[in-house]
Amino acid sequence: MTFRAVNPATGVALHEVPPLTATERDALIERVAREQRLWRYAPHAQRARFVRALGVAVHAHREALAEWLSLEMGKPIVAARAEVDKCVSLCEQAPAMAHAALADEVLLLDDVHDVRIQYAPLGVLLAIMPWNFPYWQALRFAVPTLLAGNGVLIKPAGSVPAGARLLDRCFAEARAAVRADDASMPDAPCHMAFIEVEALDRVIADDRIVGVTLTGSDRAGRHVASVAGQHLKKVVLELGGSDPFIVLPDADIALAATQAVAARTVNSGQSCIAAKRFIVCDAVYDAFLEHVVSGMRTLRVGDPRDEATQIGPIATESVRDGLAKQVADSIAAGARALVGGSTNGLAGFFYPPTVLVDIPDHAPAAREELFGPVASVFRVADVADAIAKANDTPFGLGASVWTRDPALATQCIEGLDAGMVFVNEMVVSDPRYPFGGVKQSGMGRELGPLGFREFTNPKVVRRARLPEVPR
Repeated sequence: MTFRAVNPATGVALHEVPPLTATERDALIERVAREQRLWRYAPHAQRARFVRALGVAVHAHREALAEWLSLEMGKPIVAARAEVDKCVSLCEQAPAMAHAALADEVLLLDDVHDVRIQYAPLGVLLAIMPWNFPYWQALRFAVPTLLAGNGVLIKPAGSVPAGARLLDRCFAEARAAVRADDASMPDAPCHMAFIEVEALDRVIADDRIVGVTLTGSDRAGRHVASVAGQHLKKVVLELGGSDPFIVLPDADIALAATQAVAARTVNSGQSCIAAKRFIVCDAVYDAFLEHVVSGMRTLRVGDPRDEATQIGPIATESVRDGLAKQVADSIAAGARALVGGSTNGLAGFFYPPTVLVDIPDHAPAAREELFGPVASVFRVADVADAIAKANDTPFGLGASVWTRDPALATQCIEGLDAGMVFVNEMVVSDPRYPFGGVKQSGMGRELGPLGFREFTNPKVVRRARLPEVPR
């Protein structure tokens, strides 16, 4: 498989990057393994110095990184800069968070014993990364993992090779910057790895690789988990979702509807935590729907490099075609499109903002993840009905609940099958909080204290206190 970028706004091919040969791949794995054997003993201060230097390098290439996001996957330029800035912020915040999360956890300390958990590094890890947030997803895995003392191989998505190369350059510049200030600094074991999909099973099986993480589809996640399981390798999977956005009768409807449009159209709708199913109580359904339809109609679709664009193209032709089929099949099953619902011959890989209603339970819009600016709106009777509808999906990543009543909010929090529940806010990822889900949304956590410890060995150390020997 060649890493090939196509401008989704025009459909014109941009460039190609060949995958590593078997010899190059083996040499890169050996390099990271060799670097990690030294990096694991680097004190926290040195690891933190590299991460901060990485933030400086990423900031220095801010405009170029954002430009490649717009060109290679169609992210509107304002959102592209925001993704780069979020990466910089992570590099600035993570060292302090890691120092706290990875500190020894004392279990017992008395005159007889000192018992504690030490969070020790595992080794070299493979990260199989997506195209929708190619910088943020890579760094939200790599930064905590490096701070824990591990080595990182990042396999970028096939459609965003130029951005991946530039991020790899940032890694190299950060290594050079810290070595210039501290000659004793070991090289940070962090590299982009242009590995073809067909070779990934062999890489996962390699004895030098101790674990793997994947952000992608549930189908890809099942395959990676199967291969990793055969070789008893640690695995973390983030596989997307069909996140519910629950609106109860006492909610602030204008605010909820405004946030609903924003939550559905994050990254032009191509986000695992974008709200996808809007579950609205009957008493406020019509008012909420009117606001959402109006908001979706006014979104500006266009050239992602135009500062005014709010909705860019779908990242690839195959993803756009898959989305169009899901919508068409849902309409054929009985759903209605109040706005959008068809590409209508749009150039490039665009799909218009769409609102679907009257969706049958068996339609794709009710059961599957729709990756694009398509809002599926459902009418329910009450809070119990809303929770049941929200849980009626194979996924369980995030959920958003809108109510002024703390008791109703608690009922939803306790009843929802989700890794994250946000009340009166849209779901977001934040370096301070663990990120992940349940059911087919995956396993394991990224970010927050759990994310820093995910790829560590929680080593129990028990020291007996011996009597002092007289001198």
